[in-house]
Amino acid sequence: MKILIIEDEEPAVKRLQKHLKEIEPNAILLDYIVSVSTAIKWLAENEMPDLIISDIQLSDGLSFEIFKTVEITCPIIFTTAYDHYAIEAFKVNSIDYLLKPIKKEELDTALTKYKKAKSTAPALDITQLLKSIGSTSSDYKKRFVVRYGEHIKTINTEEIAFFNTEDKANFLTTKDGRRYVIDFNLDALEALLDPKTFFRINRQYIIGIHSIAEMFAYTKGRVLVKLNPAAKHETIVSTERSAEFKLWLGE
Repeated sequence: MKILIIEDEEPAVKRLQKHLKEIEPNAILLDYIVSVSTAIKWLAENEMPDLIISDIQLSDGLSFEIFKTVEITCPIIFTTAYDHYAIEAFKVNSIDYLLKPIKKEELDTALTKYKKAKSTAPALDITQLLKSIGSTSSDYKKRFVVRYGEHIKTINTEEIAFFNTEDKANFLTTKDGRRYVIDFNLDALEALLDPKTFFRINRQYIIGIHSIAEMFAYTKGRVLVKLNPAAKHETIVSTERSAEFKLWLGE
């Protein structure tokens, strides 16, 4: 069994490697990849592995982008620290998933399932998986748990004006201007939020449609967005996202 690991957290890689050596001592661990871009390049230049074990959140985006770009003909076991994704979509498409931290027993069960299914299972329909995830609105995140001082509270998603990243920390800002630290980065948030309501305008900001106060034409085809409540920085839609942003406004 030739296995490719796609994972950007070194402790998680070492944990996987340890479990795999104990469960499948004869398995060949081909490589471990830490980013979407590197995985696309590796898969384009190498023979398809027998199995891929892939984290969903990688350093430069979501691993789903890999499978949109490269035709995958082997089974995939997804791993994730969050259980907010469309888990039913994974089951429908015969793709297994493991929640982090990965337990040896659960990995063993997933590998057993792979061995039983590999000779008879059809090729995985990644397109259908992505379609299922994108169309299952009930799986979008409905609330966030935040801390302030010694207190913990929940904030409903409809109360949020925008999300942003600053100095390696991630924040949400509510419609009444309150700001809280959150554990999710913007890449993870893109998959958790309803795309009809929230749009990622650049690397630093995801904004809600109802937080837009004014918009102005800006240089190089970009759009300057004024938010309510106001953001700490200028919120400018990046050049590569401007066309999609204008389409999103008209949905």
